[in-house]
Amino acid sequence: SEALKKGPVVVIFYRGQWCPVCNKHLSHLQDSLQLIYEKGATVIAVSPEQSEFLKRTAEKTHASFSLLYDEGYKISDLFDVTFKPDTMTTIMYNTLLSANLKKANTDDSQRLPIPATFIIGTDGKIVWRHFD
Repeated sequence: SEALKKGPVVVIFYRGQWCPVCNKHLSHLQDSLQLIYEKGATVIAVSPEQSEFLKRTAEKTHASFSLLYDEGYKISDLFDVTFKPDTMTTIMYNTLLSANLKKANTDDSQRLPIPATFIIGTDGKIVWRHFD
């Protein structure tokens, strides 16, 4: 709500520093950040990864916008973007991509956010959204 006092807010949900697609998206966002700021908007990227892993995301993507730890999936649940990957997908994430979801995330559930972007107007209403 503090960010909305300054202007629209772009909220991005991403899976974590281990996700190459998420890192590419955040890097591209960083490249376009000035255009977003010129519109008076603030950017906040949200992940269930704990703070030490958010630092890795910042290093990999050169993100200068806010990276927020979604402790207990409170934010992603509020936006209804949380899901539980099937067992084989979870194994793939944890082994091939070294996600280590039980260690990195807020709890042992290994839930993840669907990659999604929301633009919230200063009135607090969602004016645009994209799920992928």
